[in-house]
Amino acid sequence: MTAARTLATYEDLFNLPANVVGQIVFGTLHAHPRPAVAHAIATSAIGEELGPPFKRGKGGPGGWIILDEPESHLGTDVLVPDLAGWRRARLPEAPRTAFLSLAPDWACEVLSPSTSSLDRGDKLKVYARENVPHVWLVDPAAMTLEVLMLDGPTYRIADVFSNSAKVRAAPFDAIELDLSILWTG
Repeated sequence: MTAARTLATYEDLFNLPANVVGQIVFGTLHAHPRPAVAHAIATSAIGEELGPPFKRGKGGPGGWIILDEPESHLGTDVLVPDLAGWRRARLPEAPRTAFLSLAPDWACEVLSPSTSSLDRGDKLKVYARENVPHVWLVDPAAMTLEVLMLDGPTYRIADVFSNSAKVRAAPFDAIELDLSILWTG
């Protein structure tokens, strides 16, 4: 006879050390150390590039709220995407709460060796279940950006860009993004 599996709780996240990022996906607690510098460079560069035209409307259409590492409560899952964005039509202003319970319109996961399988696996399943239309998977080691679009119940790869390509990637295709800035400090 096997013992019943105990599902992780929100309290479990509070018991993690300060230098650890915790998430609960399908009842399992996932804890990883803070990301390495290459990860932070890519995440910061994406936020710096998308913020002015999409969050502030400078040189672009505006209309988005874009946040770094927002805690997202999606059903019983607690996810922390590296970046996420909500169209202001759905989320007119960022709430003054510790977390958001409205699924984003775009999520970006910067892959690390310790998180890649979770990001590509169960987290992607949660995003699909919650109808997140756009997901980017950024791999600093391979220097790639995979653009995924929800296609029914699963994602399809809309495009893959690499190295120092200059790209227009949905849903932010109103601007050109120079990928080389994602790989250099």
